[in-house]
Amino acid sequence: MSSNNLDALYRQVIMDHYKKPRNRGVLGDDSVTVDLNNPTCGDRIQLTMKVEDGIVQDAKFEGEGCSISMSSASMMTQAVKGKKVEEALKLSEIFSNMMQGKEYDDSVDLGDIEALQGVSKFPARIKCATLAWKAMEKGLHDQN
Repeated sequence: MSSNNLDALYRQVIMDHYKKPRNRGVLGDDSVTVDLNNPTCGDRIQLTMKVEDGIVQDAKFEGEGCSISMSSASMMTQAVKGKKVEEALKLSEIFSNMMQGKEYDDSVDLGDIEALQGVSKFPARIKCATLAWKAMEKGLHDQN
């Protein structure tokens, strides 16, 4: 597939998650809740996760922000549901490396998340893409 076709496909995936976000909402009282914002651009997220027996049973988010921020939150919640806490944190590390243009473990199937790879070319947008992931990391570390 040509680079232009791949870029167009990635834009479509990002816009699909932005227009039809997965896992939008809030979980109940027994969930881990993290509120984060990006003061430089105004993106904000509230992430709620239900973690039982070391597994992220469910994850939902609310918030406002750009298409990169909100689609990344949608993708992240899909990716971590059903994963062990260690696996979710490993995915976050892989995502962070991808955003920084570093080498990362490409043996892990990132699914739709791979569509955000191009964000690494735009340093001002990296914080948008990583906001939900930072919230997930904070929530998983704080709940232990």
